[in-house]
Parts: sequence; structure tokens; C-alpha cells
Amino acid sequence: MKTDSLWYYLFQTAPALFFDLIGQTSLASIGYEFRSIELKQTAFRIDGVFLPPTDFPLQPLFFVEIQFQSDPYLYHRLFAELFLYVRQHPQIVDWQAVILYPDRSLEPERTHLHRSVLSSPQVQRIYLNELEPSTVSIALMQLMVQPPQQATERAVELLQQTPTPGMSLATLTELIETIMVYKFPHLSRQEIAIMLGISELRQTRVFQEGLEQGREEGLELGREAGLELGERSLVLRLLNRRFGELPDNLQQSIDSLSLSQIENLAEALLDFTTLADLQTWLEQHS
Repeated sequence: MKTDSLWYYLFQTAPALFFDLIGQTSLASIGYEFRSIELKQTAFRIDGVFLPPTDFPLQPLFFVEIQFQSDPYLYHRLFAELFLYVRQHPQIVDWQAVILYPDRSLEPERTHLHRSVLSSPQVQRIYLNELEPSTVSIALMQLMVQPPQQATERAVELLQQTPTPGMSLATLTELIETIMVYKFPHLSRQEIAIMLGISELRQTRVFQEGLEQGREEGLELGREAGLELGERSLVLRLLNRRFGELPDNLQQSIDSLSLSQIENLAEALLDFTTLADLQTWLEQHS
């Protein structure tokens, strides 16, 4: 499992999670887009940036660094990329940086060189194990770092709670299920659903109403045909956000996939790092 890919999926699927985490829930509803960005004429790629919508140009841009491995030069790289991006985009009026750690043990020991910027209100360091699970969003993110047995019990509890504003029960369920699939790679998604009682939950009226509302508000899906169209559109949108506009041949290959293959691709793309990964997957499943 690539943890950063899973975080990318969470924030792209439900941006409200991030804004709840940093205590700026009012920004969740204006349409921020989470994506990775190439820095021009360099080998740098910033993996996590929340871009404000074009009709809100005065809102800050958020750089997100998810650090689940030790890196003594993390701040050297992060701030070099951050200020280079600001230089290349002088229209930016404000920025904030959020560094997310599972705990303090992974933070670089030597921070003296960057002490001024680290103490700035524009930089926020968050340690997941120190947060109080005061909201469903925070509890969901803490689920990422909990041991499997503890995570199972917590996942069942979360499924009984009211989702974060702006998130449907169907979305919350999908996120929890995806996290647990990666915590238990030896189990199938169906087995995970049974273990957590998701199969029964999906039959409840509340779940079905939330799912229907999401379809109407999002892609205005029909029934069976609409569901397939929605799945395909979602996968293409995630791939375009990660790699830019796809070549015609790859898009045609995706268009020819069945619904079950699209669902498999939706899970597999979490681990893709290059277009070559996508092409290899399509060659193996076409």
C-alpha cells in the first residue's frame, strides 16, 4: 500500500476532510480542487495542493505535505518547492502549508534553518495521534494510522455516526471501506464489507437516499446506465487530475472497459505514479 496515494484519494474525494482538519470548515464549500502540480523546467512535482476556484482568487492556496516516512531534509525540499511555485505564479495572493504527521517521531530533528517559516501562522504541523477525534473527519483520518484490530472496531463505530457536513453517508462508507481494504490486503472488498456490516448498511433507507442525492447533485446519473457512466466519468476525472489530459488511445481503452473493470481500475489507480502504470494496467485487463 502507498499511504500517500490513499491520502490523495481521500482529499480528492472529500475535500471537506482537509478543511475540517485545519479548522477552516467555511472554505470547504467554495469548490477547492486537490491535485498534484509539476513545477516548470524542474524535476520537482508537488503532490498535494488545494487550488481555490477561479471565482475566489483571493482565497489562499494550500500546500499539503503528508509525511509518513523519515526524511531529514523534508523542510529543505518542501519550502524550496513551495517558494519556487509562488515565484512561477505571481498572481497568488496568499498561501498556507500543512504538514501532516502520524506522530512527532517522524518530524526532522534539525529545524533551526527553517525556524522562522515554521513558526509562521502560514505553516501548520499536525500530528494525528495527538488530535481529539472531535469530528467524523478527524476520526476518519486517524483511522489511517490505527492498528488493524483497533481500526476495525473504530470503523464500525464511524459507520454509525453522522457524516461531516457536505459528505453523504455513501461517501463516508466508501472512504472507510477503501481504508480498510488497504489495511487488510489479504481480504477482498466484499469480505471487508461483510466484516464491517456495510452490506446491511447499504440496504438502509438513509444510505439509499444519500446515494440517490449524490447521484442527482453530482452527475445526474440514471439507474444502471447512469451508474456506469458516473463510475467511468469519476475514474477519468481522477486520472486527468493526476496526470493531466490523457492521450486519446488511453481514453479509448478506458471507454471500452466494462463496469466491473472500471470499478477495479478505480481501486488500482490509487497506486499509479506514472502514465506507464495506467498503460500497463490497461494492457493487462483489456
